[in-house]
Amino acid sequence: MNLERSDATMGNRKDNKRSGAGHSGKGSSNSGPTSSGGQRSDSGSRGPGGAAGKRRPGSGTGAAGARYRGKPTGANRRPTSTPVLTLDEPVRLNRYIASSGTCSRREADDLINQGLIKLNGEVVSELGTKVSKGDRVMVNGKHIVPVDREYLLMNKPTDTITTTSDEKGRRSVMDLLDAQEYGTLGLFPVGRLDRHTTGALLLTNDGDLAHRLMHPSYVVSKQYLIETRDPVDEKQLTALQTGVELEDGIAKADRVSYADDASPTWLVMSLHEGRNRQVRRMLEALGNEVVKLDRVRYAGLTTEGIRKGRWRRLSRDEVAVLYRKVKL
Repeated sequence: MNLERSDATMGNRKDNKRSGAGHSGKGSSNSGPTSSGGQRSDSGSRGPGGAAGKRRPGSGTGAAGARYRGKPTGANRRPTSTPVLTLDEPVRLNRYIASSGTCSRREADDLINQGLIKLNGEVVSELGTKVSKGDRVMVNGKHIVPVDREYLLMNKPTDTITTTSDEKGRRSVMDLLDAQEYGTLGLFPVGRLDRHTTGALLLTNDGDLAHRLMHPSYVVSKQYLIETRDPVDEKQLTALQTGVELEDGIAKADRVSYADDASPTWLVMSLHEGRNRQVRRMLEALGNEVVKLDRVRYAGLTTEGIRKGRWRRLSRDEVAVLYRKVKL
């Protein structure tokens, strides 16, 4: 059995019955950015969602490293975190802006070049400008301050859009979070899943990390469990891996296989690209249609143990691994 089948083949495994308290990793505070421990929020009162439904082929994602080892944290106790910036010494303006969750450092430099940043009421024109304690920074007319970095892994439910807000009033992934606890932290989803695609979605206010995770040059892997309308034959399976023609160029899977040997209508596909509706369009190019699409793994993180519409905080070890993946 190849890697994809092994990752996806979980139908006979027992459900993870642990809920409420999470397990924090043993990471050192020097091993990466400060995160908020390992508290799980996948079975508490936050966010909608019920018990997991009927299992389908490959519904589990038992990847090594997805679970925590160690002492559980109290379910209702928020893990301790430290400020990103104390401003005991002056810091570069782009770093200050990124620490607010507004954008990445590179994007902050672009905002400076566009004249959209003010420091103590004056438009900033030099990229090397530094911020000191007591300074007031405005981004496009909005006052910003550094916030603690947060890293949440959500199991996105269907009929939910991946934006911070929606002018049409549709439910977004941010509506699933506790507004009192998370509303002032500047969290945003890393990348997008379309409205009816479910699964692993990272939310953070770490602009630098988010920017690199979404950049194709860092080859961040995403794995999907797919149910198709019609059976996929071996020839089509090969075509998905060698490349199919889309309107925006050739698209191909990094790896693709049948899931569980259960049915030729169930596939496991890994990609590092992030084109709009890429998986769906690839199957459409073969004359097929995606019935269900679930992202079971993102950058090595899986949704194992997280019910639809729930989430958990990443451990420090997991955040450190993400930083290493994108060379931060």
